[in-house]
Amino acid sequence: MFYSIMSAEKIISTELKDFPPLETPKKSEEVLSSGRVDINHLLARVRKKDKEENKINIIFFSMLATLILIVGILLSL
Repeated sequence: MFYSIMSAEKIISTELKDFPPLETPKKSEEVLSSGRVDINHLLARVRKKDKEENKINIIFFSMLATLILIVGILLSL
């Protein structure tokens, strides 16, 4: 039984060595030297995200409407 515990520990320790070293992610935007956050940058980021979500929603609903229209035409024939 002692041997099985030791072998499990060896397996765990060798698995941990196979991982690459962790790297800190690179920042896409520079941070101001004073450490303050510019609210205009944050608002622009939120507006950009909302704009992308609106595009996706418009595409989804137009596809749904087209599907309903096609099914309605096929059922009326």
